[in-house]
Amino acid sequence: MYPINDREYLKICASIASEMSISLSSAKKKVEIQISQNQLKTIEEKRALAEDILKICKSENLNGTHTGKLFDELMESLNNDDNFLVED
Repeated sequence: MYPINDREYLKICASIASEMSISLSSAKKKVEIQISQNQLKTIEEKRALAEDILKICKSENLNGTHTGKLFDELMESLNNDDNFLVED
């Protein structure tokens, strides 16, 4: 997947990174994995997904739960991709 350079998308990813206390590149990678799993194509769909993830992060931080659980599932291997390594 090629990098997304949309300013609004990057701003949302930066907010996710801030909410989760992780780097911007880690937040972008986690969102991009979710985008590829959902097979989204347009930038509007990608922004909407990132917004949804940001809302989940904010609501979980308000409730005192940890958002990392959301992304732990994303980092599990897909199908037979056990030997595939996603760089952070």
